[in-house]
Parts: sequence; structure tokens; C-alpha cells
Amino acid sequence: MGKPTGFLEHGRELPKKLDPSVRIEDNKEFVLNEEFGEKIGTQASRCMDCGVPFCHNGCPIGNIIPEFNDAVYRDSWEEAWNILSSTNNFPEFTGRVCPAPCESACVLGINQDPITICNIEKTIVETAYREGYAKPKTPRSRTGKTVAVIGSGPAGLAAAEQLNSAGHSVTVFERDEKVGGLLRFGIPDFKLGMDVIDRKINLMAEAGVEFKVNQHIGVDVNAQQLRQEFDVVLLTGGSTVPRDLPIPGRELKGVHFAMEFLGQNNRRANDLDLKTEEIHAKDKHVVVIGGGDTGSDCVGTSNRHKAASITQVEIMPIPPEKRPANMPWPQFPMIMKTTTSHEEGCERHWNILTKEFIGNDKGEVTGLRIADIVWQDAKPGERPGFDEVAGSERVIPCDQAFLAMGFLHPEPTGVLAQLDIKLDDRGNVASQGYQTNQKGVFAAGDMRTGQSLVVRCINEGRECAIAIDKFLQGNSNLEARADSLMLSN
Repeated sequence: MGKPTGFLEHGRELPKKLDPSVRIEDNKEFVLNEEFGEKIGTQASRCMDCGVPFCHNGCPIGNIIPEFNDAVYRDSWEEAWNILSSTNNFPEFTGRVCPAPCESACVLGINQDPITICNIEKTIVETAYREGYAKPKTPRSRTGKTVAVIGSGPAGLAAAEQLNSAGHSVTVFERDEKVGGLLRFGIPDFKLGMDVIDRKINLMAEAGVEFKVNQHIGVDVNAQQLRQEFDVVLLTGGSTVPRDLPIPGRELKGVHFAMEFLGQNNRRANDLDLKTEEIHAKDKHVVVIGGGDTGSDCVGTSNRHKAASITQVEIMPIPPEKRPANMPWPQFPMIMKTTTSHEEGCERHWNILTKEFIGNDKGEVTGLRIADIVWQDAKPGERPGFDEVAGSERVIPCDQAFLAMGFLHPEPTGVLAQLDIKLDDRGNVASQGYQTNQKGVFAAGDMRTGQSLVVRCINEGRECAIAIDKFLQGNSNLEARADSLMLSN
């Protein structure tokens, strides 16, 4: 521990951001991390000698957080990078888009503001690239075993890098023209730029991972062909079937799933083929249905399109401002979250029932009929119900609606059908120890667990890589989490 009194002397600080009026003029990142300078060492010094670092457990990949904080405080950046990259394949992603459950578990957060873990992580990885510490993880030798990874999101990429480092020959198949999955065609560029993704993909390619794009397995290529060509097939196609809103008027023009809008905007921002009819929010009255991060991303993107108005509605009650009693430390609390996109302009409403899309004689959406609701107390073992508030029904302007209500499960057709993969009751891939009902076919990430966080998918990929390595070799030297690393030292 570099400075035992750091948390007593300094408060939490974060880098400044470009003013909302400036940053909505383009799709670039707007956090001024470079200007934060020497303050990052001060922030790292706030990390306590807390005895039991609950941040390890709060982090799904078990990052060794106090140790890399100490290295940053001592200005030992290569050491910090080595510690961070030992558990996290993609800190350049998590440092930008992770909701930081580690910070919620920070011991200092019991009665003060927690350590700025995500910002420190981002600074470490950017320093590593700038100084040349980030290098390809090239294996010393090859095992002769081959692995096909279907899907190039965080789970697939993490597994690919781990298995390649173990000496297996890994080929990643991606149905789009660029690698990254929803990292590339789902998260807006102002949060995670494509250049950041490409930088990492290039390192993986240098290390020997082969990438094949425009390869829609289950459509363009029969999945059984891969089973014959590779020793192992790993399914990491994600949870891509969105939750729909089956209300009258759903078929009207202007009602879209959120990912249709977000993915297309990423293509537009990077001069790629839009592939579908253009969806643009300029001068539109936009309604975003769903209060999570995907909905927030729709808000930020609509602001950059110069929408006439943006309204975000959520059926659930407004979250509390502070940690509620039923979510005590170190749990990740469901509290009120105002994102940078909300700061740029948006009306937000909770306890809202969406009842009907209203259209004109051209078949275009022009309004949304909504009503206020009051939630009932839930009976034991049952979900709570709600009552509509009498006289609250109204129609709000809506030229464009984006459905951001989460995802249900992976696509059951195509690759899953061709491989005759067993699904669980929720429609996700059923597995035991990451292996499916088909020998030599594994699954990881959202395709196996359902919709989750990028950081959890990275952990899925790392742990699945261990299972595959053991399947191929009989044992494995790969490690997934920090607790495993510490036990082995």
C-alpha cells in the first residue's frame, strides 16, 4: 500500500467531460482523460489497506485492484499493466463501459465515495498502449488442436485469446464485416470507439488468432461442417432476440428495436454500409421505451441526431437515490442513474404503461398512448401487479420509438438448430461445465447465461477457455480469476 492516509487526505475526482452542447456534435469519446494527469496517482492513493478487498469479489473477473492501484500510486505503470492484464483481457472495454460493480463493493464506499477504479483501469491500459507494454500474447508452441469460435463479442474474444495463448489454433467466425459483435454494432462510438476495438483485434491477430468475417454460421456455412474441421466448436453468439412490445400499432413505420438504431448509427459514424433502410432521429419526437443502458444509448444517439424531443419511459418505479436497505454493501445496488446521455437532454418518466402506438393514414407512427400506474405489494412467491391510475391516460408525440427492453435468448434457428443444441427453460443454451449436450461443442457468454454485462461475458470466456483446454489436453494452466491466481502463487 503506497499511502496509508490517502483516503483521509483526498476525495474522489473524475476527469472532466466536454460540455454537452459540444460533444453532441459528433460521435467521438468526450471524457478528457488525458488532462487528468497526475491526479490519477492521487486517486490511486485513496485505495485503503482494507484487509479483505471486497472489490475482488465485486468484480466478475476478480481484478487484483488494490495491487494495481498501489503500482499506479508508485508510478510503476508496466507493473500496473501486468497486474491488470493478468485477469482482464479487455480493460480498454471495461474501463469505458463497465457499470463498476467493483466500486459498489469498495470498502471505502461504506461511508465515503469509493475509489475511481474504472478510470484508473482505463488510464493503465491507455498508458500500456502508449508505452508499448501491451503486446501480442503469442504462445511459445502449438498443440496441434483447433478451435472454432462462433461469435466475436467479449466472451468469444476472451476465450479466443486465452486458448490461443495456450497454444491451440483458434479461428473466430463473425457474421458481420467487422469483428466485435455488440461491442462494435451496439455500443455507441462516443462510449467505445471502433479504433479502440481494432487496436486490440490487431494484437490478437499478431498473436495468431485468425478472424473470418462475413461468415454467418448456420446460414452461409453449415455448422456441422465446422464440427468436422475443428476439434472444438465454441458458441458465443450472444442473446440477440430482443423483447418485443405487442401492443396495437406495433407494425407502424418508425417503431424499431433499439439495436436496429444503434447498430446502424455505428455503421454511419464509421462509413460502413447501413444494410437496412435508414433510421434517423433528426427533427423527430423520439420516445425510448426502457430505462436501462441500451435506452440511455438511444437517448445519446438521438441527441447527436438533433431530435426535436426525447422522452424515455419505464414501466418500473423510479429507483432510490441512495443504496436501499435491501441491497446492503457490498451488493451492487439498483439506484437512480443519470448517464452522460441524460445530461445532454431527455425527459424521463417512470411507472408508465405503454398502451398503443398511434399512426396516420401513411402508416407512420405519430403518437404513443400511455398511462400512469401504481405498483401493488407482491404476494409471497408471486410477481407484483399494478393498477392503472384513473384519468391518467394520454397521448404523447412520437415520430420514432425505440424498444430498449432487453433481450430474451439467442436465436434458436441456424447454428443451434443445425447442431441440435439443447436449450434450457429460458431459451438459452443448456450446458454443464460450459459443455453443451453435443460432445466437443461448448457455449459461453450471453448465449449461455442470458443478457449480461460485458465484464461478465469476459469472465465466461476465460472460464470456458479453461474447460476447453482441459477437454483438449486433460489439464490446463490457464487461470480465470484473481482468486485462482493468488492460490497458485
